[in-house]
Amino acid sequence: MIIEKIDKSRFTPEIFNIQSFGTAFADHMLVCSYKDGKWGEPIIKPYGKLEFTPAMSVAHYGQGIFEGMKAYKGSEGDVFLFRPEKNFERMNKSAVRLDMPEIPEEIFMEGLKALVDLDRQWVPDIYGMSLYLRPVMFATEEAITARSANEYLFVILTAVAPNYYNKPLSVKVADRYSRAANGGVGYAKAAGNYAGSFYPTHIAREEGYDQVIWTDDATHTLIEEAGTMNVMVRIGDKLLTAPTSERILNGVTRDSMIELAKSSGIDIEVRKITVEEVYNAHKSGELKEVFGVGTAVVVNNYVAVGYGDERLELPDLPLEESYGKSLKKKLVDLQMGISEDPFGWRIKVEEKLVEA
Repeated sequence: MIIEKIDKSRFTPEIFNIQSFGTAFADHMLVCSYKDGKWGEPIIKPYGKLEFTPAMSVAHYGQGIFEGMKAYKGSEGDVFLFRPEKNFERMNKSAVRLDMPEIPEEIFMEGLKALVDLDRQWVPDIYGMSLYLRPVMFATEEAITARSANEYLFVILTAVAPNYYNKPLSVKVADRYSRAANGGVGYAKAAGNYAGSFYPTHIAREEGYDQVIWTDDATHTLIEEAGTMNVMVRIGDKLLTAPTSERILNGVTRDSMIELAKSSGIDIEVRKITVEEVYNAHKSGELKEVFGVGTAVVVNNYVAVGYGDERLELPDLPLEESYGKSLKKKLVDLQMGISEDPFGWRIKVEEKLVEA
């Protein structure tokens, strides 16, 4: 691995006052190209612009995938990754689905650790904040030919992450548009999955909501995801989440929340959830919580769910009564090294490099 350090770091402590997500990029990035059927040597270099042709394949045929991860800093200054092997596995699963080359483990994992180590001063030591990590791969071949490309670029960039949402959100149940379909790429973190969600979200916002609760493409009767996150529903004292499928992303945060709920004694069930079931639970007073879970936001409890012309208001439960809020605290405490990690999820980034 080649490491080219920045001449002068752009870091200042004031960067941790940032309010916007995904705009304050750290000093370095990792770049590795795929050409002639093999991966080249990864390079860590100063973060900056890259030069591309407008004929590069991703701009025309959409071969682009990514992952979302975070690095955390504990009170003793140690820096941790959280379950990075799950993101590595899922990225290669996405690569296979889009007929892209799989990334070798040593490039992904060792490159990630070296990059975070080099820019560890950019990892906030403030509770709830982190350094967001974005591995991304896209087709760079100069060819407007409808086929899988022969050349790709793998990049890892990082950005300081404040709280993703600083206000409670409301969501509208989709009854026309779909995020994904059977046989499609819904289970992959393909760039086009997100592009296709923006217009329905725009419509929901015009109706006074922040995001969309996605339903199944065939009948729109099954709750699947929420915005860019997995979704969990609490009816009475039972926590529900939909099973993963060809349409539903296997979220790392979702999986972690399921395990934390089980270890906390919460009655959790992974099964299909119908829109009608949620609606009836609200009418009977049994719908306690609906919340989204994902890497960027961790957990966001919704204040209302839109169903047709009705707005179903949800209670704002205190921390000690809320499954969503209490599980979020347990997860963040674990990620930041505040609490014990009985699952072995927290991976310490060893200090091996001299800061630039």
